[in-house]
Amino acid sequence: MKALWQNAAAFAAQAHRNQTRHDKRPYVSHCFRVAMTVSLIFGFDEPEILAGALLHDTIEDCAVDYDELLEQFGKTVADYVAVMTKDMRMEEECREVAYDEQLANGPWQGRLIKLADVYDNFTDSPTNARDKYIVRAERVLCLTKDDTQLQGAREKLLELMREMTSC
Repeated sequence: MKALWQNAAAFAAQAHRNQTRHDKRPYVSHCFRVAMTVSLIFGFDEPEILAGALLHDTIEDCAVDYDELLEQFGKTVADYVAVMTKDMRMEEECREVAYDEQLANGPWQGRLIKLADVYDNFTDSPTNARDKYIVRAERVLCLTKDDTQLQGAREKLLELMREMTSC
């Protein structure tokens, strides 16, 4: 029987199959890097967190809904993905405020995945877009300042920001 993360990786690859990143690489590579950041850089290897990291953009960016994730991966994974999902029907300014509130009120594992998402986007961003990612990093750092279990992950993101902005 396949592990939860293996099923999530296959599902994410299928869901994102026609999407590419800004540099024309397959979009799903971002999802894989976020999961690897959670595990290898931040040190969290719980299967449900890794599955949530692999699937974190499926509701927001693909033809996938919460109920499909609930059925295939269970409530915990579906909830992690849901807390990472912006309501794209809202105007951007209101959407970002609502999203930050959603992350703040959701499970800490969602904020962990968001730290990894920002970490990957920051490392993968073109130099001329770095300011946008600094703002996003600062927002997630503010949201996670009181999460004791996330202090190591926060420090890794801060280290990356220092390295990338000192050049």
